Amino acid sequence: MSDPNCIFCKIAAKQIPSALLHEDNLVVAFKDIAPQVPVHVLIVPKVHVSGLDGLGEEHKDLVGHIALVGQKLARDLGVAESGYRMVVHCGPDAGQTVFHLHFHLLGGAPMGGKMV
Repeated sequence: MSDPNCIFCKIAAKQIPSALLHEDNLVVAFKDIAPQVPVHVLIVPKVHVSGLDGLGEEHKDLVGHIALVGQKLARDLGVAESGYRMVVHCGPDAGQTVFHLHFHLLGGAPMGGKMV
């Protein structure tokens, strides 16, 4: 299922070009266009889910898969040993601007201990 107006659905369907770092049957991953740190990758499910609050029991394997893809990308991109974060925003107050579930893989620079 996809949303014809969703930019991440269009990227996943290759209607909008993107330099994919990873693709499989469940997700795509690509560099963020406005990186916050040297490694800033978005991991996006191919199925349209509006965000964390849109997840159901049927998505639990998908979320585990996203975590493992993030782990692999962190190793491949050289940030696994120094440390990385995987962040997901849920709703406007949390900073979600694209309402398609996506995880940010962040690394390559010290981020400190504070989350906000």
